[in-house]
Amino acid sequence: MQTFDFTPFYRSTVGFDRLFNRLDTLVGQEAKTYPPYNIERTGEDAYRISIAVAGFTQGDIAIESKENSLVVKGAKANEQADKSREFLHRGIAERAFELRFQLADYVEVQGASLENGLLHIDLKRELPESKKARTIQINTAPAQPTLEDKSVN
Repeated sequence: MQTFDFTPFYRSTVGFDRLFNRLDTLVGQEAKTYPPYNIERTGEDAYRISIAVAGFTQGDIAIESKENSLVVKGAKANEQADKSREFLHRGIAERAFELRFQLADYVEVQGASLENGLLHIDLKRELPESKKARTIQINTAPAQPTLEDKSVN
């Protein structure tokens, strides 16, 4: 695996340290393949993360949103029930998982639902009024009287 050194960027940029810290953490992470998930855009500023969580119930899953981070954890609570069952083939993985997503500024979790073995997490970017684009009205200055206008008075 190739590694990247962002040290030269730290020397020549100011105020971008948070960005390079994120890149450092992302480069160091290996790709998570379990459970499978989709990230889709559902609107101009709306997104949905869908995670395949077959075999998990609502009580087995915890979702935590803190600052610009979203963490989804899943762990089966009733391991004793599994001991009493005898599997001839076990193709549905019910192992514990933890998925981490970095959210952009002003992206917030709107809600979550569990339907047909899919956990849907709805996200929306809501910019504060101070960050939204606004139109600035251009005022015209009152006309300065010219030399001819002064002689008329």
